[in-house]
Amino acid sequence: MSEQNFDIVVLGGGSGGYAAALRASELGFSVALIEKDKVGGTCLHRGCIPTKALLHSAEVADSSRESAKFGINSTFEGIDIAAVTAYREGVVAKKYKGLQGLVKARGITTVEGEGRLVSSITVRVGDDDYVGKNVILATGSYSRSLPGLEIGGRVITSEQALELDFVPKKVAVLGGGVIGVEFASVWKSFGAEVTIIEALPHLVPNEDESISKSLERAFRRRNIDFRLGVRFQNVAQNDDGVVVTLENGDTVEAELLLVAVGRGPVTTGLGYEEAGVTIDRGFVITNERLETGVPGLYAVGDIVPGLQLAHRGFQQGIFVAEEIAGLNPIVVDDVNIPKVTYCEPEVASIGLSQANAEAQYGGENVTAYDYSLAGNGKSEILGTTGSVKVVRVNDGPIVGVHMIGDRVGELIGEAQLAVNWEAYPEDIAPFIHAHPTQNESLGEAFLYLAGKPLHTL
Repeated sequence: MSEQNFDIVVLGGGSGGYAAALRASELGFSVALIEKDKVGGTCLHRGCIPTKALLHSAEVADSSRESAKFGINSTFEGIDIAAVTAYREGVVAKKYKGLQGLVKARGITTVEGEGRLVSSITVRVGDDDYVGKNVILATGSYSRSLPGLEIGGRVITSEQALELDFVPKKVAVLGGGVIGVEFASVWKSFGAEVTIIEALPHLVPNEDESISKSLERAFRRRNIDFRLGVRFQNVAQNDDGVVVTLENGDTVEAELLLVAVGRGPVTTGLGYEEAGVTIDRGFVITNERLETGVPGLYAVGDIVPGLQLAHRGFQQGIFVAEEIAGLNPIVVDDVNIPKVTYCEPEVASIGLSQANAEAQYGGENVTAYDYSLAGNGKSEILGTTGSVKVVRVNDGPIVGVHMIGDRVGELIGEAQLAVNWEAYPEDIAPFIHAHPTQNESLGEAFLYLAGKPLHTL
């Protein structure tokens, strides 16, 4: 048994863990980063990056099919899934190599192996102990299923969906949240028939209702089938595929069933509770500054209740490193963390929905304006429809921005600044948005709410 001492020991090398390690090293701390698989975690290897590579391939497929309307004569000859896989893996490999180099350059001690918390300051890997003045838990999440729904055979999660070496002719997707609609979008672009099953009344149910309805209309135009407000009952597998039975008695037949009902925290059997950490439904409970009830022991990312987003984990990792350094970083509430769903069309949002703003401030004290991308020149060039909805408190700040349309995820930066800096539309109205850009759609919405609309009545 050997023992090594560090200022900070980080358990988990995903988005939250490696961000904490990088920032801590930058602040002059000695850091051990423990990861059982590959630094970069789910996001880099099985989540954000590879799925967005697939979505880009899907976009290229759609562009190829529709090129004639832009005056380009091309022939769409189908999907070479082996080449798509090579492209996806190449993107991941390049980013992984870059991250490894960055971690090494910062002088971080990386430890390959499965770590377990054996005291509030000690993580054990095999026969070796890594002792920190502070410990950061960042063990991430896994693809959940439903009670009685066993993963295996033709019932798969997003991890297996990424690795498919064929395009299914017909696929069912259980869950209409981010993961579900993204894979549905990819498979439709690749030529599959898709049916989404969602127990709640809308697709992407955590978004503003107007955005959810817009996505539903867009999916109908794309001939993506969905069943809303009905629960899954069971699934039977046979040689040809699956038969999914819903609680209302309807059935959906497909080659595969993708289970996309969310992600659960990886905390079981890691010694957390024995070290005094409070666990609720598998999640690590912290205060608003991400410290557990055990002094010097912090948690970040998907194991902390709230939004399960890579960039939330990343921000929290930076936050904790700065907190340990005594820099007193600001707390960013989950509602003010940007969200992007990269299906076709994209969905992006930050802040309060119109309904939540009205509940918080009173309906008479809130104004929302929904600007149609039909009035935006760049969107017309791209051939996209959609809208940008801005929610403000009357005589007060912008509290929410909600968008749908091709590439609107790229607009979330300005929206994030407006909401988090509590800007008034009147503050932003004097600033010019470059023409022609989709960014002008935000500008038009701000102008309208400032009482001086330019291209709208």
